[in-house]
Amino acid sequence: MPATPLPEFVSHCMDLLASTGPCVVKRMFGGWGISTGGLTLAIIADLGDGERLWLKVDATTLPQFEAAGCKPFVYLAKSKPMTLNYRSAPDDAMESPALMRPWGLLALDAAVRALASKAPATGRKNTSKQ
Repeated sequence: MPATPLPEFVSHCMDLLASTGPCVVKRMFGGWGISTGGLTLAIIADLGDGERLWLKVDATTLPQFEAAGCKPFVYLAKSKPMTLNYRSAPDDAMESPALMRPWGLLALDAAVRALASKAPATGRKNTSKQ
Protein backbone atom coordinates (compact mmCIF):
# COMPACT_ATOMS: atom_id res chain seq x y z
CA MET A 1 0.00 0.00 0.00
CA PRO A 2 1.53 3.40 -0.97
CA ALA A 3 2.35 5.86 1.80
CA THR A 4 -0.07 8.73 2.24
CA PRO A 5 1.46 11.90 0.82
CA LEU A 6 2.35 14.60 3.33
CA PRO A 7 0.21 17.72 3.46
CA GLU A 8 1.63 20.51 1.28
CA PHE A 9 2.64 22.74 4.22
CA VAL A 10 4.47 19.87 5.94
CA SER A 11 6.39 19.08 2.73
CA HIS A 12 7.25 22.77 2.36
CA CYS A 13 8.65 22.89 5.90
CA MET A 14 10.67 19.73 5.29
CA ASP A 15 12.17 21.34 2.17
CA LEU A 16 12.96 24.52 4.12
CA LEU A 17 14.81 22.59 6.85
CA ALA A 18 16.59 20.07 4.62
CA SER A 19 19.92 21.89 4.92
CA THR A 20 20.06 21.11 8.66
CA GLY A 21 20.42 17.41 7.88
CA PRO A 22 18.24 14.56 6.68
CA CYS A 23 14.85 15.45 8.16
CA VAL A 24 12.22 12.99 9.34
CA VAL A 25 8.63 13.99 10.04
CA LYS A 26 6.11 12.20 12.21
CA ARG A 27 2.66 12.90 13.61
CA MET A 28 2.82 14.41 17.06
CA PHE A 29 0.05 15.71 19.34
CA GLY A 30 -2.28 16.65 16.49
CA GLY A 31 0.59 18.30 14.60
CA TRP A 32 3.94 17.18 13.27
CA GLY A 33 7.44 16.86 14.66
CA ILE A 34 10.50 17.39 12.45
CA SER A 35 13.79 15.87 13.51
CA THR A 36 17.23 15.19 12.19
CA GLY A 37 19.65 12.74 13.75
CA GLY A 38 17.01 11.88 16.35
CA LEU A 39 16.79 15.51 17.55
CA THR A 40 13.50 17.36 17.26
CA LEU A 41 14.29 20.82 15.93
CA ALA A 42 10.83 21.91 14.83
CA ILE A 43 7.14 21.24 15.15
CA ILE A 44 4.20 22.14 12.98
CA ALA A 45 1.05 23.01 14.86
CA ASP A 46 -2.06 25.15 14.66
CA LEU A 47 -2.56 27.13 17.86
CA GLY A 48 -5.68 28.78 16.52
CA ASP A 49 -4.36 31.02 13.75
CA GLY A 50 -3.40 28.43 11.15
CA GLU A 51 -0.58 25.95 10.85
CA ARG A 52 2.87 27.34 11.62
CA LEU A 53 6.40 26.10 11.73
CA TRP A 54 7.79 26.40 15.27
CA LEU A 55 11.55 26.17 15.81
CA LYS A 56 13.33 24.93 18.95
CA VAL A 57 14.88 27.68 21.10
CA ASP A 58 16.85 27.91 24.32
CA ALA A 59 18.42 30.66 26.41
CA THR A 60 21.25 31.00 23.88
CA THR A 61 19.09 31.37 20.77
CA LEU A 62 16.00 33.04 22.20
CA PRO A 63 17.33 36.61 21.80
CA GLN A 64 17.70 36.16 18.01
CA PHE A 65 14.14 34.87 17.72
CA GLU A 66 12.77 37.65 19.92
CA ALA A 67 14.64 40.28 17.86
CA ALA A 68 13.04 38.86 14.71
CA GLY A 69 9.57 39.14 16.29
CA CYS A 70 8.95 35.39 16.44
CA LYS A 71 5.93 34.40 18.53
CA PRO A 72 6.27 32.04 21.51
CA PHE A 73 4.57 28.64 21.39
CA VAL A 74 1.84 28.96 24.02
CA TYR A 75 -1.12 26.60 24.37
CA LEU A 76 -3.80 26.03 27.00
CA ALA A 77 -3.64 22.97 29.23
CA LYS A 78 -6.42 22.68 31.82
CA SER A 79 -7.22 26.36 31.16
CA LYS A 80 -3.67 27.45 31.99
CA PRO A 81 -1.20 28.83 29.43
CA MET A 82 1.78 26.55 28.86
CA THR A 83 4.85 27.66 26.95
CA LEU A 84 7.19 25.32 25.10
CA ASN A 85 10.73 26.20 24.03
CA TYR A 86 9.68 26.89 20.46
CA ARG A 87 9.19 30.12 18.51
CA SER A 88 7.46 30.73 15.22
CA ALA A 89 9.77 30.80 12.23
CA PRO A 90 10.40 34.29 10.86
CA ASP A 91 7.98 35.08 8.03
CA ASP A 92 10.73 35.82 5.50
CA ALA A 93 12.50 32.53 6.33
CA MET A 94 9.37 30.68 5.20
CA GLU A 95 10.11 31.84 1.64
CA SER A 96 13.20 29.76 0.86
CA PRO A 97 15.60 27.13 2.18
CA ALA A 98 18.45 29.67 1.99
CA LEU A 99 16.59 32.12 4.24
CA MET A 100 15.56 29.31 6.63
CA ARG A 101 19.05 27.80 6.93
CA PRO A 102 20.41 30.06 9.71
CA TRP A 103 17.19 29.68 11.71
CA GLY A 104 17.14 25.92 11.25
CA LEU A 105 20.74 25.70 12.42
CA LEU A 106 19.91 27.77 15.51
CA ALA A 107 17.04 25.36 16.24
CA LEU A 108 19.32 22.35 15.75
CA ASP A 109 21.92 23.89 18.08
CA ALA A 110 19.22 24.37 20.74
CA ALA A 111 18.12 20.73 20.30
CA VAL A 112 21.73 19.53 20.69
CA ARG A 113 22.16 21.56 23.89
CA ALA A 114 18.84 20.28 25.25
CA LEU A 115 19.96 16.69 24.71
CA ALA A 116 23.36 17.38 26.28
CA SER A 117 21.72 18.87 29.36
CA LYS A 118 19.68 15.67 29.81
CA ALA A 119 22.61 13.31 29.29
CA PRO A 120 23.65 11.43 32.41
CA ALA A 121 27.08 12.20 33.78
CA THR A 122 29.55 9.61 32.57
CA GLY A 123 32.25 10.20 35.14
CA ARG A 124 32.23 8.48 38.50
CA LYS A 125 33.27 9.97 41.75
CA ASN A 126 36.47 8.54 43.01
CA THR A 127 35.56 7.17 46.41
CA SER A 128 38.82 5.31 47.03
CA LYS A 129 41.05 6.63 49.76
CA GLN A 130 44.59 7.47 48.86
